[in-house]
Amino acid sequence: MIHEPPILTVRRNFPRPTATQLAAVASATTGWLVDAQDGRGSLGPRIKPIFPDDPTRNRCFGTALTCWCGPDDNLALAAALALAQPGDVLIASAEGFEGSAVCGDLLAGMMRNKGLAGLIVDGAVRDLAGLREVGLPVFARAINPSSCVRSGPGTVGLPIVVEGRTIASGDLVLADADGVVTVPLAEADAVLSRLEAIKAAESRTLAQVRAGLTVPEWVEALLRSDRVRFLD
Repeated sequence: MIHEPPILTVRRNFPRPTATQLAAVASATTGWLVDAQDGRGSLGPRIKPIFPDDPTRNRCFGTALTCWCGPDDNLALAAALALAQPGDVLIASAEGFEGSAVCGDLLAGMMRNKGLAGLIVDGAVRDLAGLREVGLPVFARAINPSSCVRSGPGTVGLPIVVEGRTIASGDLVLADADGVVTVPLAEADAVLSRLEAIKAAESRTLAQVRAGLTVPEWVEALLRSDRVRFLD
């Protein structure tokens, strides 16, 4: 190769969700958002809050800013921080590599200082005590004190794949104690319109459970129908 290739490829401008769309996500749960996407949208069971029992650190929502770091590298994550806006949620793809941490308390502290809403990594982070002090919601697959390199190549602002799900910068993201869910921006209005109906149905059923409901009506109806054959 005659010329050295760039170590970073960056997309700085991309469509962003509206304040109304963000507000709708803010009042949701990850379970509701999955239901509103026909059972899809989750990044799976591995990525979880590193402080699962702390309500100030186990939930975040906002606009996704994506970066692809690759395994054992965090150059793209540092570059994404420089380009992020307040309220963004950084989503970093380490391709599932847990052998070294791509973020510690110092980098997370800078994210907090810049007003970011959270960090999501499909790899490892470190400095657990320091991260607790920083207070930024952090979601990861693992804790590992091993440090990574900062050499690239990497991308910022381009689509990435995390746990089999494609995520683009500008997508909506919600993370809570159950895990992480994203909503493609192009589908946001349709998903959020279904979300209102799901919220209402959940509220009705919750009220019934608190009032003593033991068996859902649809189960009772099924057992009365000809769709069930009793053997005794």
